[in-house]
Amino acid sequence: MLFTGQYEHTIDAKHRLAIPAHIRSQWSEKQHGSAWYAMPVKQGLIRLYTETDFQDRAAAKPLTLTPDEDEAELQATLFGLTERLELDNAGRVRIPESLLQMVGLTPEVILIGAGDRLEIRDRAQWKATQAQRLTQLPELMARASAKKQG
Repeated sequence: MLFTGQYEHTIDAKHRLAIPAHIRSQWSEKQHGSAWYAMPVKQGLIRLYTETDFQDRAAAKPLTLTPDEDEAELQATLFGLTERLELDNAGRVRIPESLLQMVGLTPEVILIGAGDRLEIRDRAQWKATQAQRLTQLPELMARASAKKQG
């Protein structure tokens, strides 16, 4: 599924976040799974992956019983902090309070379509940096392209 656009939302008192109807209308449990995986990435950012996409990415690396120390710590942190979120009948996911506190998100959030995932970000911060993001876009695209080539 390709995720694009911005969706302003509020996380309610029970820590539920509505997945936009536009996205739910394209959802296929057979293709995307029955849940989302919420992975904290840094302060103010949680990434949401569909169940099947997250599992495919997790299985993409060859398994070993002896990962090097950095890889073992990275895996423990990423998988240890990631939460599986079930969709309720109203198309919402409940984000654990501990996860919201860990990344410092307030109830006023924005869901950002980021191609292969959704990102939950602080709404005010996102809006405050949009003009700057657009200005920096050519440079960011050039750096990303250089990394792919080199």
